Amino acid sequence: MEIAKIFQSGGPFMYPILIIFALGLAITIERFLFLLRTHSQTQKMWSQLTPMLKASDYERAKTLTQNNKTPLAVILNYGFARQKPNVKRKTVELAMEEGMMESLPALEERTHYLATFANIATLLGLLGTIVGLIQAFTAVASADPADKANLLSASISVAMNTTAFGLIVAIPLLLTHSYLSTRTAKIVSSLEMATVKCLNLMGLDED
Repeated sequence: MEIAKIFQSGGPFMYPILIIFALGLAITIERFLFLLRTHSQTQKMWSQLTPMLKASDYERAKTLTQNNKTPLAVILNYGFARQKPNVKRKTVELAMEEGMMESLPALEERTHYLATFANIATLLGLLGTIVGLIQAFTAVASADPADKANLLSASISVAMNTTAFGLIVAIPLLLTHSYLSTRTAKIVSSLEMATVKCLNLMGLDED
């Protein structure tokens, strides 16, 4: 494969770039599976809670959320903990906002590393190329005049492979960062919508 050839002729900076790619890939897989599972669990829990809320069966709803550690369960459990006769909507809403603040870090965790890894991969690629060019010109300076042109072109070709590999790693990491960030934002929006629907179904007084 062409990428394998680029890696083999790129020099020592290829290895840290490869490590960054491996770390980024591991984070991507873990975050994707986590967000996929969270989305599925959110839909499942909401379908279970809706009949309970419509029936004003808050005790069962509270028991369900207490026995579950999904973000939606955590958020709503904060609200159900404040549920009592004549409680105001604002009181329950503020409690649910507190639950949202507790749940957000778990949803956004590690995703930002992907953008950082992409930048580091690009910079390492450029650094490897610069170091390679310095070595190439140093070698050419003491080479036979007849061989200088061929030696220089070959050395530059090898040095540029580091930048190419850095970009090969950086571009997918940036794309996955954008995708995961968008998916996380959609889940956060669905959680916010669920809390509003929950408050509406509870029929709490505004004042």
